[in-house]
Amino acid sequence: MSLQGKVAVVTGATRGCGRAIAVQLGAAGATVYATGRTTRSSSSPMNRPETIDETAELVTAAGGEGVAVRVDYLDRASVDALRDRVAADHGKIDILVDDVWGGDQLVEFGADLWDTDLDNALTVVRNGLETHIIALHRLLPLVAKPGGLVVEVTDGDDEDYGDYGVGVPYFLVKSGVRAIGRALGVDLAKHGVTGLAVTPGFLRSEMMLEHFGVTEETWREGIAKDPNYAMAETPHYLGRGIAALAQDPDVARHRGKTLASWTLMNEYGFTDLDGSQPDWGRWHADVVVKGVDPATVDASRYR
Repeated sequence: MSLQGKVAVVTGATRGCGRAIAVQLGAAGATVYATGRTTRSSSSPMNRPETIDETAELVTAAGGEGVAVRVDYLDRASVDALRDRVAADHGKIDILVDDVWGGDQLVEFGADLWDTDLDNALTVVRNGLETHIIALHRLLPLVAKPGGLVVEVTDGDDEDYGDYGVGVPYFLVKSGVRAIGRALGVDLAKHGVTGLAVTPGFLRSEMMLEHFGVTEETWREGIAKDPNYAMAETPHYLGRGIAALAQDPDVARHRGKTLASWTLMNEYGFTDLDGSQPDWGRWHADVVVKGVDPATVDASRYR
């Protein structure tokens, strides 16, 4: 099965998982609207070099048809313009992937809520949740019925706050996105559409590579800074998982769930770009939760 003739819209497709998801849907043959705020002629407050124009070109190079559309998902008129364009071009959306975020630079990881900048905290919530509600409100009427797929992208596959030190605003956003996925699983089922949420593991996104001071070619050097980075995955790992979901004729069995990249890998058998199959979930359970020194663990057993 392929995605030839299918129309996908990916929000937050400028970089990271959004870009990789768009590319992998394109590799399966879909027409993909890569949407976000940064183009070659217009930047966002993220002030990053990646653009939706590049994403659309990568989609086309992968075998699909990439269409870059600048959208600010806090601007309803901007989202309406996207909706009207897709409606005029195709009259439907087969796959809607909601990956808007844009909050990393505002999150004060490790800080107590009362010590954080309140404006930043509220902006994180707006960027990470309000955008998703606006996107869904405006675009869901176009999702093909029956047979459509709506995917919310979050961080983490359970509600355990744990000891990560992510802070209340970040946790609120990511748990809120999981909740949206659960609710969509119920609400969209009535229309023959499957709604769910997904999460990556320990990412080798553009920003994470910079954080570790490495490149995709030298990423293993980051293990010296954090031994858990031995289990890092590219954003394309999750992208391949979503492409597999979109081609599964029985995808409805997953409605309402939050599926991790490693869960999808175990279900569909795909690999990351380097041919490995990193299993962050098993590593987390065996190493992180049990307090095992990750430097002493043979990472190849989990890849």
